[in-house]
Amino acid sequence: MEKITLVVAQINLLVGDLLGNAQRIITTTRQAVAQYHADLVLFPELALTSYPPEDLLLRPGFYTRCSEALLEIIQSIQTTIVIGYPEKEGNLFYNKAAVIQPKKIIATYAKHILPNYAVFDENRYFSPGAGPCLFDLKGVKFGLTICEDLWHHGPVNEAVNHGAEIILSLNASPYDRDKVRVRQNTLETRIEEVHVPIVYCNLVGGQDELIFDGGSMVLDAYGKRCQQAAYYEEELMPIDIPLHKRPIQLTQMPLPPPMKEEENIYRALVLGIRDYVTKNHFPGVLIGLSGGVDSALTLALAVDALGSERVHTVMMPSQFTSQMSKEDAQKQALLLQVEYDVIDINSLYENFLTVLARQFEGSPPSAAEENLQARIRGSLLMAISNKKGYMVLTTGNKSELSVGYTTLYGDTCGGFAPLKDIPKTMVYRLCHYRNSLSPVIPERVIRRQPSAELAKNQLDQDTLPPYEVLDEILHRYIDNDQDPRSIYAAGFDQETVNKIIKMVNHNEYKRRQSPVGIRTTQRAFGKDRRYPITSGYQSNLTLADKSTN
Repeated sequence: MEKITLVVAQINLLVGDLLGNAQRIITTTRQAVAQYHADLVLFPELALTSYPPEDLLLRPGFYTRCSEALLEIIQSIQTTIVIGYPEKEGNLFYNKAAVIQPKKIIATYAKHILPNYAVFDENRYFSPGAGPCLFDLKGVKFGLTICEDLWHHGPVNEAVNHGAEIILSLNASPYDRDKVRVRQNTLETRIEEVHVPIVYCNLVGGQDELIFDGGSMVLDAYGKRCQQAAYYEEELMPIDIPLHKRPIQLTQMPLPPPMKEEENIYRALVLGIRDYVTKNHFPGVLIGLSGGVDSALTLALAVDALGSERVHTVMMPSQFTSQMSKEDAQKQALLLQVEYDVIDINSLYENFLTVLARQFEGSPPSAAEENLQARIRGSLLMAISNKKGYMVLTTGNKSELSVGYTTLYGDTCGGFAPLKDIPKTMVYRLCHYRNSLSPVIPERVIRRQPSAELAKNQLDQDTLPPYEVLDEILHRYIDNDQDPRSIYAAGFDQETVNKIIKMVNHNEYKRRQSPVGIRTTQRAFGKDRRYPITSGYQSNLTLADKSTN
């Protein structure tokens, strides 16, 4: 059969590493030719710079270096490739794709639709392109689109109206819990309009808070998914395109089995930890083990991401730490074969109280004494980190961070927060998922009532509603932007709702100082959600509610 072999290159790149990324593109192209006799290799959006390069795009010298790296690719490849890159034309800047053949660029396309929502700021950097881009290879007419273009009616339709028989889509589409479903629905909608196949190439890898999950796919002219690359892994996916059949017929290939939500999230977190630690050249990570469920899950994730030899743990008990916590922390460290130390903080705590005796005199015990323990632990972790070079992973979850159930400069100390966008109820689900693969989290850790253990007989539920209730209120208020009255109407206690919303709004200053963490929803604490610290909005909400009661 006469055919074109198109290879989708789903690869993991490093933002700003222009020469390194260029070499990866060259090496991957050679591999695609050697392994699959590729006639055409498709790379992700902005593959040359990786995504998102953010304010590197504002540096004039960046474009000079991009041009140099692009020239290196042009001079080195031996087949046709399509890559994404940024380009400066006069006073305008574009997010572009180039069709490159040996020693020359034969066509370019500038992204039409620039996303400027959620984590995207492309209007800050680029101007929109106009007009379709088609190129002919062995008699097949290919049309190009870049990421957001595919989510709108115009660009794909324009390419097909100008004769495109198959669409190549370059993407850097970050993961969130709904994205897999929404992507496929979007492709199906476009195909219903134009009735041509779409080849969707996505980036894979972690970049700060973002996870690019891969999952590149091919849909035929009828909207049927006929090939699918792996999620969370690099892969070269060859596609055979027959030359003499119109409309183009694509062969159905075996598809990977669908993943449950917990597996998707868990694998995203593992990839995020691995890439953040590795790309930033840390030798390993340090985790403060408490014997609780959050640090237990963080430890399991870290070992799965980096291997036990790169994970170090320390237990820092105080007079309020239960024997159960000490036993369970040690048990998990032994199960996962990680370095484990114990530093008793009682003497440090007592010394601090002695030094602060005059300032604390006449005041009953309060959060000050509780938070002091967390800050001692944070100081110890950071001291070890400074001495040995390990990066501290914080262990707090989204539920706690939402309502400020954290200690600034205590348990928020660290370089990366894997659970920052994971509600407490999902923490438990992820623990059960991980133990279904192999038992690495002691069951008692999962079953026990959660406690910060900063005071005698302390439980989280002394201060917070049950996590099932808390997480649902937070989901409605943070993720869905519901106002208090809408949440009351859904059956939640008004006093509880008002208390939680007040806590969320009051603790914006803490979240602003917390480490970067992995995004798994469309309202993560980071680029997705940008609220003022100094604001009177909460008092306005409270007044509005009082006026109706």
